[in-house]
Amino acid sequence: MLRKFAYNKIFRTTGMLLLFLMLLLFPVSKEYSLEDENVVKTSVTEAKTEVFLLDKDGFIARTKVDMKNEEDSVKTATKLIELLITSGKYEQKIPNGFKAVLPSDTKINEVVIDKENITIDLSGDILELNEEMFNKALEAITYNLTTIDGVKYVYLKVDGKVLEKNPTNNKIIKWPLSRQNGINKTYDVVSYKDVSSTTVYYVNKNNNGYYYVPVTKLSNDKRDKIKIIVDELTSSHIYETNLMSFLNYNTKLINYELKDGILTLNFNEFLFDDTSSKSILEEVIYSIALSVRDNYDVDEVVFTVDGNEITKSVIKNIE
Repeated sequence: MLRKFAYNKIFRTTGMLLLFLMLLLFPVSKEYSLEDENVVKTSVTEAKTEVFLLDKDGFIARTKVDMKNEEDSVKTATKLIELLITSGKYEQKIPNGFKAVLPSDTKINEVVIDKENITIDLSGDILELNEEMFNKALEAITYNLTTIDGVKYVYLKVDGKVLEKNPTNNKIIKWPLSRQNGINKTYDVVSYKDVSSTTVYYVNKNNNGYYYVPVTKLSNDKRDKIKIIVDELTSSHIYETNLMSFLNYNTKLINYELKDGILTLNFNEFLFDDTSSKSILEEVIYSIALSVRDNYDVDEVVFTVDGNEITKSVIKNIE
């Protein structure tokens, strides 16, 4: 009886060791989603919602807040704007290190969604902002509202009238606004002809950990945007020293394919954080996937190394 028990224990232990070795030798492809799946169950269901707020360094940055799920897109849009109001009703939900960008007395007069277009009508308090903060407010409004599934274009009214000009510098505003207008913009332009914009997500850090900062670079670079994204993230010099990239500077994009809404990226082995375990840092996955989301109309990004699929990231906006 004891001998049989000992044999069974040996077989179970040996089997577990073999399974562990198999997992080490043949790692399972992992899938990442740009949605936070952490749902807190309370009397009303709340989920981690992607939002864009002003960070400690003056960037409009991506973070997450707990907000009640809404089936009505207009209600969702209203909440996303209310979150941007200083000392507003959702002030307690703003993470440490971030803050709102709209004046405290700002009122939301109306929100209208028509297919891909959303029009937000605010009170005239927004006109009190200086030039820098007004531009950041437009960026934050645009990026927050375009997290809503299906919304791509944003119009802003002030007390019922669409602003024809920026009130701080008298420049004409070309409506509608979209993510193509850029965010936290930098310029590397030698000619005003053939200017292209590429948005790249870098990593920043506060007391709560890492978060992502989108930076739109305007340049005369005619290359495909994915090449610019990878080159920017592997650069040894980032224009702002407090922004980081975890992508190894030896990483090379060997080739890529865009087909049926899937962008497949094939890298050399320097994409790995650890070549023995064939692991990729989460910060690398998200920096690339978020950058792709803002520059391409795709559903999924597949990461391969020397032609072998390692992981994939689903591109999906909040609902």
